[in-house]
Parts: sequence; structure tokens; C-alpha cells
Amino acid sequence: MELKLINEQGLEASRLEASDTLFGREYNEALVHQVLVAYQANARGGNRAQRDRHDVAHTTKKPWRQKGTGRARAGMSSSPIWRGGGRAFPNLADENFRQKLNRKMYRAGMASILSQLARDDRLAVVESLTVEAPKTKLFANKIKSMGYDSVLVITDALDENVFLAARNLPNVLVLEVHQADPVSLVRFGKVLMTRAAVAKFEEILG
Repeated sequence: MELKLINEQGLEASRLEASDTLFGREYNEALVHQVLVAYQANARGGNRAQRDRHDVAHTTKKPWRQKGTGRARAGMSSSPIWRGGGRAFPNLADENFRQKLNRKMYRAGMASILSQLARDDRLAVVESLTVEAPKTKLFANKIKSMGYDSVLVITDALDENVFLAARNLPNVLVLEVHQADPVSLVRFGKVLMTRAAVAKFEEILG
């Protein structure tokens, strides 16, 4: 598989030979969906809680006598079928949303996403990406000169100037290879990698 290698003006300079296993895999929509759902579920925290009938403020007094009123039997006002009563099966704060995902499936899903990005011409490679100073304007101008408004930048080793310059840009995200995740790859319309990042991807996922 050949990837487009661009210069600092965003023009194609040459082609970079890359691994077919990682960038030439057939797209598997079902697997990609499973990987995305599992990744987001595993990042989810149990931060919601509901009160059961033990936790609600209520009295234990019987609302009315058992017989003779014509109404249904009632023991206390905390019953789940009463307004203001506790939930029968409440959500707990320590609820676990994790989904098991095999390492082989995760790697295949990432390869499928990267391959589709390459086929759709949404993936480009640059020799290196640096800025002289940690200035947002410098990095924004560099990205704009390459023809990008919104882009995910993946580098082999995060340059401090690049990190500091890019963190205030709302439509630009800079990550190292080991930080790249399937959600970010799908969310951004364009992905820009350094040549060294491609080699590291092939080492990790290939």
C-alpha cells in the first residue's frame, strides 16, 4: 500500500510504501462498530445513582387500613409503584459498563479504520512536523498552509512546541502513536502522520 507523502505546502511530494496488513486491509464495518462501542463504554464511569425504597424520605406508617376502604393494599409510601417512592432496580454509582475486547480484534479494527482512511484519501504523511516556538499562530498557519482546517496529527514523539501550540486550536488534536484511538481516527475528517509515526504504527499493529 502506498500513502501520500506531502510537503509543507500540502502538495504531494512522493509516495510512501506502507504495510498492506495495516493500510491495505478490507473494511469491516461490524468490527469497527464493535471496537468503537467498546472503547467508549470502557471509558465510561459510573457517575449516576438512583435511590431505592430504603433511601427515599418516607414514613413507615401504613397509609390506610388493610381492609374496608375499597382501595388497593399499601404498606408504606416508599413503594416503587408510588409517586416519590424508591426505584425497584436503581442505577448504582459503581455500575460497570466495561466490554471485553480481544487485543487481536482491537488491532484489526484499528487497521481497518486506517486502511479506509487511506482509501478515502483522508490520510497523508509528512516527513516531520515542528514549529520554532510554542505559538498557536505559528502552528495554525503551518496547518492552514497544508490545506487543513480540521485535522488529527499523529507523531512518533510529541514535540513540546507542537503540543503547546496546538492545544488551543479547537479543530486540531495532536497525539503520539500510543495515544491514537479509534474514536479520534473516525471523528476527524483528515489525519496527518509523520513518517516515523507510520513506522511505529507498523511496529505496534502490524
